[in-house]
Amino acid sequence: MVYRLRIKLEVNVDIKELVYELTKSVRNKVFPHLGKPSSRRTVDIAVGGDATFAIDEVAEEDVMEFLKKEGNIAYYSEDKGLVVYGKPKYVLIVDPIDGTRPAAAGFESACVSIAAAEYVSEPKIKDVFLGCVQEIKSGKIFLAEKGTGLEIEEDNREVDPILSSNTGLNSLFWSIGFRGRPAKELITVLGDLVDISSVDGGVFDIGSASYSMTRLVTGQLDAYIDIGKRMIDEAPEVKAIFERVGRGYVLNNNPYDIAASVLIVSEAGGIVTDGYGKPIDDYPVLGSGLKFQISCVAAGNMELHKKVIREIDAGIEKLKLLPKL
Repeated sequence: MVYRLRIKLEVNVDIKELVYELTKSVRNKVFPHLGKPSSRRTVDIAVGGDATFAIDEVAEEDVMEFLKKEGNIAYYSEDKGLVVYGKPKYVLIVDPIDGTRPAAAGFESACVSIAAAEYVSEPKIKDVFLGCVQEIKSGKIFLAEKGTGLEIEEDNREVDPILSSNTGLNSLFWSIGFRGRPAKELITVLGDLVDISSVDGGVFDIGSASYSMTRLVTGQLDAYIDIGKRMIDEAPEVKAIFERVGRGYVLNNNPYDIAASVLIVSEAGGIVTDGYGKPIDDYPVLGSGLKFQISCVAAGNMELHKKVIREIDAGIEKLKLLPKL
């Protein structure tokens, strides 16, 4: 199946084409490996501390070979960190497979995620001007340019973004970042919201920040919540529990997990903040590990977002009351 988005965005066509073609290239290389038992084999530890699966190696190798041929480009990826070729004008923030575990299991919620920013000293989330996410299994693609809009293409046709107008927590459809987060402590913070929404709404652990956040612009979900980093910031004693669950590492969202999707949701008119409800713009976009990790709350509208933040605030206070380690 061939996808060809109309050239209507205003950024440099060359970098847009590069991002678009790289996204498709990685998807095509990974697709035959979806759901294969061999894809589940762990082979290494990534820069950010997460396990590297065999299917990750396929994707990372394609990124490296593709961009090496281009020259004069920099990229930051989950497994390689910062790689610089020549004298770059742009840096790509790449998660070759956001949703490695779903990909290894053959599920739909695995994506290629690529964002672009100018290659300057310490670029921020606000410097990202292009974001592209492609679903590996279906081929559906999301492409956003800062200040211009969002394109979604599925089955060779352009479709309009749909943001949820739901403002009720009882009917909330939302997903949660769970991998590497300690279950007891996470439910201490979000358990009330789970209970409120579990009958008339639904909570999902989809296994991919990119897939979760792009569900906001398809109208399938109302919100995405990942508050691991805020939990550690406000209750530092839980860091040791995160490290125990993460086998020596703290595993939360890094910038490469959400850089493209933040722009996609924002350009569709959705609300994206950190876990406190504050702007996410000034967080560094290059880096991984605890220093660079970002909590994130995204919602289809501001009224719902405010209600979610209030629930998180209340849950954090409960977390602080847990017996100290």
